[in-house]
Amino acid sequence: MIVTRTTRAAALALLLAAAACGSPAPKERYFTLAVPDRAGPPPAADKPGIFVGPVSVPEAVDRTQMVLATGPNQVDVSDDDRWAELPRNAIARAIAQTLGRELGTSRVFSSRMAAGTPVDYRVSIEVRRFDSSLADGATIDAVWTITSPGGPARTGHAFAHEPAASHDPAGVAAAHGRALERIGRAIAQSIREAG
Repeated sequence: MIVTRTTRAAALALLLAAAACGSPAPKERYFTLAVPDRAGPPPAADKPGIFVGPVSVPEAVDRTQMVLATGPNQVDVSDDDRWAELPRNAIARAIAQTLGRELGTSRVFSSRMAAGTPVDYRVSIEVRRFDSSLADGATIDAVWTITSPGGPARTGHAFAHEPAASHDPAGVAAAHGRALERIGRAIAQSIREAG
């Protein structure tokens, strides 16, 4: 039997393809935007009611895949490292958690299902920057508007940068949580001043 170069190349290609099928696919990892747990006053039902939403986030980063800056004007959209929920939903939840703790109220909502609930304050947030970098950590630039029935609207702005404790996606997610807590504290202060 005569074996030609073409036959050898085809056999090698088939062997490599079979080996590739046996290797495990990369496993996706999911991360949450969670603010750090801190002690605060026990929540009370007689405190002000607050609804957080809507939250808008730049389209480029409002996806479940982590968008990591890799250089000036360059990002990598990771298929392996993902947010457990869309950032706009996670941001609303994290800010609501911070407001509840900072203001001592159990009446803080962020779900669309609670959008019609009567509350004392409504907080809409426009996130202008939601930057993630393995080297630099997390940067969030946000503007908010607080409205209340019968009162004037109040606007505010916060910029928060938090370095990542570890230069991996878990470190970036934790840095985002700390940055969101700082923004939530600034919003809580605006609500205190309005009341």
